[in-house]
Amino acid sequence: MKTAIKSTLAVAATAAAIAGVAAVPSLVSAWGDNGGGRPSYTVDQINNGAIGPTEKSHGKNYKNSPDYPGQIIFNTISDSVIGDEKNFVGARECVLRADNRCEAADKTNVEGAKYWRGNDITVEDGKTYIVRLYVHNNNPNGVDAVAENTKVAFSLPQGSASKLELNGFITSSNASPSKYWDYINFNSKDGTPFHLEYVKGSALLENNKIGLGGLTLSDDVVNAKSGGILIGYDALDGKIPGCYQYDNFVTIQVKAVYDYDFIVQKEVRLAGDIDKTWKESVEAKVGDKVEFQFEYRNTGSQTQTGVVIRDILPSNLRYVKGTAKLYNSSHPNGMTIDNDEVIFQGGGNIGSYDANANAFIRITAEVVDDDLACGSNTLINWAQVRVGDKTVQDDARVHLTKVCENTPDPEPTPPDPEDPEPTPTPELPNTGPEMVAGGVIATGSIATAAGYYIASRRQLR
Repeated sequence: MKTAIKSTLAVAATAAAIAGVAAVPSLVSAWGDNGGGRPSYTVDQINNGAIGPTEKSHGKNYKNSPDYPGQIIFNTISDSVIGDEKNFVGARECVLRADNRCEAADKTNVEGAKYWRGNDITVEDGKTYIVRLYVHNNNPNGVDAVAENTKVAFSLPQGSASKLELNGFITSSNASPSKYWDYINFNSKDGTPFHLEYVKGSALLENNKIGLGGLTLSDDVVNAKSGGILIGYDALDGKIPGCYQYDNFVTIQVKAVYDYDFIVQKEVRLAGDIDKTWKESVEAKVGDKVEFQFEYRNTGSQTQTGVVIRDILPSNLRYVKGTAKLYNSSHPNGMTIDNDEVIFQGGGNIGSYDANANAFIRITAEVVDDDLACGSNTLINWAQVRVGDKTVQDDARVHLTKVCENTPDPEPTPPDPEDPEPTPTPELPNTGPEMVAGGVIATGSIATAAGYYIASRRQLR
């Protein structure tokens, strides 16, 4: 049967979409709530000795206090430079520079709490987001209160859903508590299931010692089950002194990829033939005209916008100008595509389609002899459809024989072993009330080698 093969991600999308939100990794359950049961302190309370003696709380001899330097604790300050430090995992949209570094799409309030969406962020298909994990040893006594064996990790959600939770972790062997976690929810803009892809090599550590250029971290930072990776203020030794001047920012990049679900089916028939059945392949000869039809169908549960279609004719098949037509619920009898050249170049936009809606594109081509080889030839016509960052394709084939001197008698064309039982498409598109389609063909684009690409059962040739 001629349908596009779905990747494991697309299959996961269907299952996860039923629940609507990806499950939180079991790793988190043993960590308590993301506040860790720890109290919150203001900066003034810290300065007045809430977790360790200070000059303000004990006078100039505070270092002689029996409980100096006090407790090692992370991310408890409620009026910190990032806002409430218990909310230490945040995210923002970014644009990629030429060096593949993530830069804020909106440069206002770069470090402020409002800019780093701390609990929820809405994501769009194909866009990249930077995730920040803030690490602050709250003890005010600097190098006398060093956190040891400090590690960080991220746990990326698995599968696909319209809402995904990403978790961040901090551990330290001498802190109390020794474990901390926080999360951020990534939400689909329109309810379409999606998955997150980690951008390899994007993990960075930034602090006052290293500078804003950052130090590249191991990709193992996204393997939370391994326990995370060591960070540090001036070396990756796990040592983090107390106070703001020693705080750290760990960032990674993730890409949101919407898991649109749709199929493409391409078929062919001889023009003017009494048998009007659409087939996967036909036998023809030079001078014959053949009609191609391909169907796009939205098999998902959400409206798919900006559907782009493209037809790729091989040499020896010459498009008959003016024959390209679009059939959908807005044009059940077909609409001639005036700017038909766009569908043979980068692609044409055929509008938006609700769940279960479809569209058909038909063209006519003439079989010509530009560079046919002697003997058997197979001409492959590809149809491609892109929704968001996902492209699906299918093909139909024209078989013919060029007889030259000393050409052996042709052997019968064997059946395609990949499709022993072709499934015909309807003669005309469905035009029921469930379909909503655009009626204009606008310039679009399909980059075959870029984006989230899922091929059909046959690879592009």
